[in-house]
This record gives sequence, C-alpha cells and structure tokens, in this order.
Amino acid sequence: MILYLHGFRSSPQSTKATLLERAVKEAGRGDDWRCPQLPPSPKRAIELCNRLIEQEVARVMKPENELVVLGSSLGGYYATCLAEAWQCRALLFNPVVHAARDLATQVGEHTMWNSDERFHFLPEYVDELADMATGRPVHPERYYLLAAKGDEVLDWREMVDWYKGCELRLLEGSDHGISDFEQWLPEVLERVLQPR
Repeated sequence: MILYLHGFRSSPQSTKATLLERAVKEAGRGDDWRCPQLPPSPKRAIELCNRLIEQEVARVMKPENELVVLGSSLGGYYATCLAEAWQCRALLFNPVVHAARDLATQVGEHTMWNSDERFHFLPEYVDELADMATGRPVHPERYYLLAAKGDEVLDWREMVDWYKGCELRLLEGSDHGISDFEQWLPEVLERVLQPR
C-alpha cells in the first residue's frame, strides 16, 4: 500500500499527488495507490488513514514491509505519526515539524487551493495536533526527507534537525509546494517502490 497524504488546504488533485499517482500507475502499482481527501480535523484525518491501513492489513499486508506513507507539509506530519505507529517507511516533502505551533495561526475559515470549497479550521484542531505529536523518528533509516531551502512557509532547518539521520535531499531553492517536484520524481519513485 502506498498512502499519500496531502497538505493543509490541499487535496488529492495537487500537483505532487497527481504526478506520483501517474508514476505509480505506470510502474504497475496503481492498485496499491491511496490518496484520500483528508478532513480538516486532524483526529478524523488520522482515523481515516488508520482505517485504510487496517483494511489492507486485514486483507494481505504486513505494514512494516509493504506500507509506505508519503506526506507533504501537514500531510508529512501525519505521515510521521503513522510511520511511528505502524513501524513503516515514510517519504516526507517539506513536512510540518511543530504542527500545533504552526497551525495555531490558521484557525478560521479557509478556501481549498484547488477549488472554491470552504472549510473551518477550529481551535480544537490545534489541540488534536498537539495530542498526536510524536518525538523524533525512532528509526530514521526508514525515512526519506525532501526539504527545500526556498520554503516560504516552513523553516527547512527545523526539518533537517528533526529528521536527523534520515535520508535527505536538500534543495538549494524551490518553494513550499516544491514546484520543481517533477525533477525529483524518479528519485522519489525509486524509494516508494523499493522493498524494505
């Protein structure tokens, strides 16, 4: 199972998600791809992901060998929580490190990036983020971090410090959305598809 988790205000229609989905399908692994629309509530988002994983585990999967979680921005925070809980691999793209701190400034009404759909990010969601926080990765060798020095939203130094010991691709420029992601797609895909 390849589980991709989009970022705050994003969706399964994001550029990274659609590029990865196409690449995974072209590699013959389309049946393994999952990219749900995450609800605004972090607690509900993690519950949704856990349900998806549990369905696959009940069917055929051994999480530590056959699950890889990918996440961008807030999705990277969720991916870390899931990777620590399920002892699986994770690929992170400009992940949020201190989600409760960083998302506390986002309480209020928002519009999705890819549509006019509106949603509310409630104050209790900040508490949910704090409640699910994990420490630094226990097994950093299971992680791949793609971090951009040009990230205009998050501090790349926090990412590199938090995920110390993980495989790292540090981009000299780029931006928070990693608009040049297609350039790094072959490297990312190789890590998605590699056996543990």
